[in-house]
Amino acid sequence: MQKHSIKNYNIAFIYNHSIDSVSKRKKEFMHVTHSSNQMEECNNSRGELQSSSSRSIPQQHSPSLRRRESKGSSNASFSWIGSNRLVLCLILVTLWAYLGFFVQSKWDQYEKEQELKGFDFHLKNHQDSVVQKSSLFVDNEKVGVNNLVDVVLAKKRENGNISSRKRKSRRFLRSKVHGKEKELEIPLVGPFDSMEDKILKLSTNEKGCGKCDKKSEFAKLVMSKSFVLIFHELSMTGAPLSMMELATELMSCGANVSAVVLSRKGGLMQELVRREIKVIDDKVDHSFKTSMNADLVIAGSAVCASWIEQYIEYFPAAANQVVWWIMENRREYFDRSKDVLNKVKMLVFLSESQSKKWQKWCEEESITLRFQPVHVPLSVNDELAFSAGLYSSSDTEKMNEKRKLLRKSVRRELGLNDNDMLVISLSSINPGKGQLLFLEPAKSVLENESFEDDYKMQNSSKVEDIYTLARRHHLRKLLPMMKDSNSKRVLSNNNGEMKQSLKILIGSVGSKSNKVEYVKSILRFLSQHSNLSKSVLWTPSTTHVASLYSAADVYVINSQGLGETFGRVTIEAMAFGLPVLGTDGGGTKEIVEHNVSGLLHPIRRKGNHVLAQNLEFLLENRLAREQMGMNGRKKVQRMYLKEHMYSKFVEVLVTCL
Repeated sequence: MQKHSIKNYNIAFIYNHSIDSVSKRKKEFMHVTHSSNQMEECNNSRGELQSSSSRSIPQQHSPSLRRRESKGSSNASFSWIGSNRLVLCLILVTLWAYLGFFVQSKWDQYEKEQELKGFDFHLKNHQDSVVQKSSLFVDNEKVGVNNLVDVVLAKKRENGNISSRKRKSRRFLRSKVHGKEKELEIPLVGPFDSMEDKILKLSTNEKGCGKCDKKSEFAKLVMSKSFVLIFHELSMTGAPLSMMELATELMSCGANVSAVVLSRKGGLMQELVRREIKVIDDKVDHSFKTSMNADLVIAGSAVCASWIEQYIEYFPAAANQVVWWIMENRREYFDRSKDVLNKVKMLVFLSESQSKKWQKWCEEESITLRFQPVHVPLSVNDELAFSAGLYSSSDTEKMNEKRKLLRKSVRRELGLNDNDMLVISLSSINPGKGQLLFLEPAKSVLENESFEDDYKMQNSSKVEDIYTLARRHHLRKLLPMMKDSNSKRVLSNNNGEMKQSLKILIGSVGSKSNKVEYVKSILRFLSQHSNLSKSVLWTPSTTHVASLYSAADVYVINSQGLGETFGRVTIEAMAFGLPVLGTDGGGTKEIVEHNVSGLLHPIRRKGNHVLAQNLEFLLENRLAREQMGMNGRKKVQRMYLKEHMYSKFVEVLVTCL
């Protein structure tokens, strides 16, 4: 700001100097063209003007006469500017400061808007916001797939009183086509942070601030060591959350940890501060110098390729201290990082399928890795594990009661009853997660109609038969395990059991990973099917997910393409005893056992027939649903707790430290 002030002062000085030059030349011209008597009179008039501003000068062409008679003229302005330079500078400085603050505020507003991609809204507090009404405006006519729909989300205060228990607000989703609007209400629910904290009452250790097993091999290796962790962003998605929990575990075991954040967009910064994780600015070479002094640098995404490449160029010997934990499985991520893959010390992957895929791509590109990659699956963090009651202790029964109370409280706030089956998806909203593809079979189930698909493949009936036969075969194994007297109702709802009603909860609204155009396509689809729209709820992105898992009955992970890399949300849902509806590919296939802990279906639209059948089956068979949930919960206890993950990470540390 000081630089701008000096610059403005210089401009004012040059401007006044130019005015003085013009006046000087004008005097010379008048000296040549007028007689000496006229020049003398002019000089006298100038002197009289300085001594008395009220004295009149009869000369018709006198400059002083024009200054007096023309009050708003430019000459009067020039004279004022010449004698009041300091005042002018102060005015210009004030205007420049105002302009700077105005521009800065606009930039801040723009960054906040971009941070909440997909649904553009901002939650200013963490209070419980129960069923908040949102309105979707669409064309009175049908909105076609190719129509241009402008979707924005803005707050509007609701008329009426605000109760002491609930703070109500309205958020409007507006879609305009040819200027016509039609209102369709969509409930936005949560987050339930304060309700979750109030009921569960987790201690500091249980909330994820870490309790290290000092006797473990992992703790012995990292004690007193220095680590730098590279976050590609701070969104509430798998990679940043996993890196945050790794940092927490390292710190709890006595390591010194610093975090380099390449993009601060997202909602995890407050959580990093709460966990006392030191964040280093990625400016100039500051992060490089800090990393040079570390024992090990761990990059947590393929998106970190550019940083790694620049770091190795800056400090070539650093290649021996870089571990690259890659959490993506699409070819586009391989292409952007292939030039650096053979330079780092070791690659770490999340699942066997991901590891095999990347190694195959390396062979195709003739890339020779320095070490054989290591497979380290993710785990359920301590906070969710305690909330789900996975750790056996004297308080396990008490935690189970708390979880039941939390389920009852959240479902009441959602407006659900015991006859509603809540299916949730908490992934970011983009085509790779397949929320729109899931809504198509969900619509057919809700409206009790046969699923029709123009993209149905010729062999789809064979695929459908395979999955159906497999499910029926496993049911014969499930039945003896169900000691309930009503177990015969599992196969059908014709024996008196009431069919449940389907409800769907979609998150994560506000996630940086959301794709705006994909969100629009979902809204267009819902606008065309009012019955489905009434059964769909939306929830914002949050780290407090125990309340949502507790309230749910089924989890759906409908990842497309190569399938989910691993599926952190999958093991979290299984930890809370939820059966999983997932695609038969990627990491989901490794985690979910078909007909044991969930039901699988093929990717793309050819799998929608099977997905509709699986959804209908779980809707009709509560006991089978509960049994699958129990099986999944047991698998998490066997394979996906924190100790399992860090025992796998020991292999990485032994090789690289």
